Amino acid sequence: MIRKNGNRFSDNVMRNSSLKVGVAGLGTVGAALVSQIAHQRDALSARCGRTIEVVAVCARSRAKNRGIDLRKMKWFSDPLALAREPGVEVFVELIGGAGDPAKGAVEAALSSGKSVVTANKALLARHGVKLAAIAESKHAALNFEASVGGAIPIVKTLREGMAGNSFERIYGILNGTCNYILTRMEQDKMAFEACLKEAQRLGYAEADPSFDIEGHDTAQKLAILASLAFGTRVDQSAIYVEGISSITPADLSAADELGYRVKLLGVAVKTPKGIEQRVHPTMVRKDSSIAQVMGVTNAVTVDAADINPLTLVGPGAGGAATASAVLSDIGDIARGVRTAPFGRPTARLTDVRKAPMQRHEGGYYIRLVARDKPGTAATIAKRLAEQEISLESIVQRHDPAHLGRDTKAGSVPVILITYATTEDAVRKALAAVGRDRVISGRPQVIRIEKN
Repeated sequence: MIRKNGNRFSDNVMRNSSLKVGVAGLGTVGAALVSQIAHQRDALSARCGRTIEVVAVCARSRAKNRGIDLRKMKWFSDPLALAREPGVEVFVELIGGAGDPAKGAVEAALSSGKSVVTANKALLARHGVKLAAIAESKHAALNFEASVGGAIPIVKTLREGMAGNSFERIYGILNGTCNYILTRMEQDKMAFEACLKEAQRLGYAEADPSFDIEGHDTAQKLAILASLAFGTRVDQSAIYVEGISSITPADLSAADELGYRVKLLGVAVKTPKGIEQRVHPTMVRKDSSIAQVMGVTNAVTVDAADINPLTLVGPGAGGAATASAVLSDIGDIARGVRTAPFGRPTARLTDVRKAPMQRHEGGYYIRLVARDKPGTAATIAKRLAEQEISLESIVQRHDPAHLGRDTKAGSVPVILITYATTEDAVRKALAAVGRDRVISGRPQVIRIEKN
């Protein structure tokens, strides 16, 4: 038996009726979704036990040619009106943005008892718990597989497939733009700025790329995953964020020689001090699963008690891939599947106990541009020792291929690899080195993630 809008419907009633869907937003994803539903009608009916039918759509321009047949669908120019349409059972929000009209439309749909499917990570990162509470009160579904990782089924994996597991860590490549740029920089020895322009030309990066390259897109997705994994309220403000714009070909070359590859990772770890959530460039061993993920592809690794790490890899963006995840969520609703949006009732979600970034423990890659004069090495070693930082290796570069963009005459790049230490210790040591005036420019620090 399925409860919907306070009424009970038998399986037979559900199976003899089509599921009426309204789609708000007919961009690349929305158009792909409408097309997929039309072309896969028979397969969906066989798998879900009932037909899925798009009965209404909403977009700004009705005249635009989207390559899909909209003639039999009711047209809306206002998403709020579509959300309140009595003939729609499932409201699909593909507008984007954390505020209105997306927020108001989703609230209206849920409040009227409609189930909602969304790909809107920004909306969920800011208002997800509130929306989940409305869905619970109305016995409606709130599904959002497409909000993280595109076609990768990571939301269902955490929420349903691994519901009996205790999670220890989840981390991944969650932004295809950044992964593409780092891949091109590594493979073609290109500077960051040149790779960014190439990504913009190919449509992988926006005209204003800051949201992607500074790590904020990854942070929104990580906030959702952390909530699912650890049973906490979604809290993007608890995440330390650092982007990739400071990464140089010299860093990638050094990483390669040391057996590492640089990726922008979102990492959430359960620690005795709380939940540590961070987004930053990270060195991962080249033989790890996540290091093999190149180009615009996304990947997520899940560490859980009593099982080996699980890595899911797939297209993280694109119309067809994202629409596929949206359609999977619609299919669940058609089958009568409804679960708590964040894996447990909202009343049981706890506030995030934030583990301060300063207490993060791990290995570090440090590139310094040291002044080429007597005593420099001894001074650096002294400051590291004062913070009880032990070095795994130290490499001094003289060849031009390893010169950083901030290297000046009379100085030489020095690369340090530390054993496990704390973020606070590294910051204090480098601050002291800076005051000693034995380095030029800003030290480059990249964290090393254990695999």
